[in-house]
Amino acid sequence: MSQRGERLVPEGLLLLRNNILTKGNIFGTSSKAKWAFGLGLASQGETIFFAGCGYQFLGGAKATLSTVRALDRKGVAWEKTLGVTKFLNRLGINLGELYGKLSLQSGRFGEPLRSAVEVLRGMGMQFGYLSEDEPCCAAPLYYAGFQEEFAAQAAHTYQTFRGKGIRRVIGIVPSCTYTLRELFPRFLKRWKVEVRHFTEVVWEEMQRGMRFRIPHGVTVTYHDPCVLSRYMGLIDEPLEILRHIEGVELVEVEHAKGEWSTCCGGGGGFEVIFPEVSHILAVNRVKELLATGASIIVTSCPGCLIQLEEGVEELKAQGVEVMDMAQLLKRALPEG
Repeated sequence: MSQRGERLVPEGLLLLRNNILTKGNIFGTSSKAKWAFGLGLASQGETIFFAGCGYQFLGGAKATLSTVRALDRKGVAWEKTLGVTKFLNRLGINLGELYGKLSLQSGRFGEPLRSAVEVLRGMGMQFGYLSEDEPCCAAPLYYAGFQEEFAAQAAHTYQTFRGKGIRRVIGIVPSCTYTLRELFPRFLKRWKVEVRHFTEVVWEEMQRGMRFRIPHGVTVTYHDPCVLSRYMGLIDEPLEILRHIEGVELVEVEHAKGEWSTCCGGGGGFEVIFPEVSHILAVNRVKELLATGASIIVTSCPGCLIQLEEGVEELKAQGVEVMDMAQLLKRALPEG
């Protein structure tokens, strides 16, 4: 993209682009694999677990969004603070690292990812994790119009996977999974990697006889992430998983579900470009979900997880949990 073209792009998207191209992740932090410490995951294998930026930086993402919304409410456009960010970067101070530390201080740091690993292992699956060598899927580059940079990142990912003998990927972030499965083949004719989402893998194992059970009955409702439902068509799989967990009563929103599910207001950078509108959408969606009477709201996307938590906090909904599908499944794993 020309310099003239760059002047038309919001500063926030340029920062994301630079972070991906220079640091390999949207936050620009130098470490993203701390969530996996102590799990003993193999560093490679024919099948790998693709963690993605969204879950690995969950705590930092939530802290960033809270900051953006606080600035917006005070009438300060958050993009005006990016000059400070760039100045600090020149001094060797990376705000992404600071947000990474906030993630570590969060009691929920890496919990969905660790839960997913335990569930996959509980189903007897063998897989590796690339740790710090995991490339960014670069989806924000594609959606922001940086097509050349995206193509280059796709080629880099292909070379990484080829060099490590990777044939299959289990993704958990919807956007990353969609990018590897649907977008990469459009740019790479050589791309022959089988890519499946976590919920697809789990449902297939449940159909083969894998059983999950919650000891004490719970009422659960489900929020469909936009990419998972509208882009990938994975609507039935998450619902079937919930229907087949013993001890779970699934209660659905009457109309706004599946392909027609109300958006949580997150994704694609919308929540940082239009923070207040995003917050209103999150609250509205949570109102729909709370109307089901469920005590647990389940979703399968890091962005949705943050947005729904914000909505529950805003509405002061007592006794309602928001959790990722992987977290619920871990809770329902058979003992032993």
